[in-house]
Amino acid sequence: MNSNIVPPIAKVKDTILEKHGDKRIDPYYWLNDRENPEVIDYLNKENEYYNKITAHTKAFQKDLFEEMKSRIKEDDESVPYFYNGYYYITRFEKGKDYPIYARKKETLAAKEEIIFNCNEMAKGKSYFNLSGLSVSEDNKWVTFGIDLVSRRQYTIQIKNLETNEILPEKIENTTGSATWASDNKTFFYVQNDQ
Repeated sequence: MNSNIVPPIAKVKDTILEKHGDKRIDPYYWLNDRENPEVIDYLNKENEYYNKITAHTKAFQKDLFEEMKSRIKEDDESVPYFYNGYYYITRFEKGKDYPIYARKKETLAAKEEIIFNCNEMAKGKSYFNLSGLSVSEDNKWVTFGIDLVSRRQYTIQIKNLETNEILPEKIENTTGSATWASDNKTFFYVQNDQ
C-alpha cells in the first residue's frame, strides 16, 4: 500500500435545510447534484483514489469473488408457490446472471409459461433489476418494475400474459410494485418522492 496517495477532499459548502421548523446544516449537500460537473469531477477523483489505494488487493478481490460465486448453486429454482390457479417459480440457469420468472397452470406437470426471462431483458444494459411482479385476478395482466440505474427508482410497466405484449405505457419514478384492484383494470402504486 502506498502511503503517499492523498485522498481527495470535498469542498465544504454549507446548505441550510429546514423541515418541520427544524434547521440543519449539511456541508456536503451540493454533492446531490448529479448534473454538476464539479460533483462529477470530485466523484471521478474519489474513484481514482479508491483504485490506487486498493490496487494491491485486486488479486485477492478476484479470488474472494470466485470463492463466493463457487458457493452459489447456479442452476437453482425457488420452491413453487400456488396462487389463483397457477404455480409460480423463479429459477436461475447455469452461466446466466438473472432470474427467469415462470408459471404453470393448475399442476406442476403443466407446460411452463415464461413470464419474464430477465437474461434477455438485461442484454445491452449495464444494470438491470426487475421487481414487484403483480398478476391481476383474471390472470391476464402482470405489472412489474424495472430499475436500470441501481437507484431503486423503478419504472412500472404492464404485460399482457395472453399475448406476451408489454404495453407502451410507463409510470416513472416508483417503488416498483403495484397491487391490482378486483376489476382487473385498475392498480395502485407508490410514487417516489421527488
